[in-house]
Amino acid sequence: MHINDACDYIITKVAEGSDFINNIKLQKLLYYVQAWYLAFYKKPLYAENENFEAWIHGPVSRDIFNRFSNNKSLYSSIGYEDIREEFDMESLDKEELEHIDTVLETYAQFSGTQLENMTHDEEPWIKAREGYSPSERCTNIIDNDSMITYYRSRLADNGKI
Repeated sequence: MHINDACDYIITKVAEGSDFINNIKLQKLLYYVQAWYLAFYKKPLYAENENFEAWIHGPVSRDIFNRFSNNKSLYSSIGYEDIREEFDMESLDKEELEHIDTVLETYAQFSGTQLENMTHDEEPWIKAREGYSPSERCTNIIDNDSMITYYRSRLADNGKI
């Protein structure tokens, strides 16, 4: 799945539920979709070159940041009007969409700031930012192996694997 398809799907689902989504919340939801997919399947959901960087405000996809950078800040509202014209939900894999839906059931209830704070307490983001102060710019990639290890351990702790 391309991260832009996941992005448009998440925008659609959150807007359908009449929930507010801004850029920072979208970024964190995309991150958690990837993190939990890695935990369950030990492989990424998104294409290989679609990574998350350990920014000050938590994990950020450079592709999605660039997509919205001309007209959205991290705290700008995102809605139906921001979905790409070529987005075709019917062409997406149903099992992958079910995974996204499961993540949204857990995480969409939180604000972008709450999700940011959650990622700041988790090892993959912390590890990627080693050596950086809290307010220092960082573009280090959050390693998929680190995500697998951390989120699988959370599954094990909860008896899910």
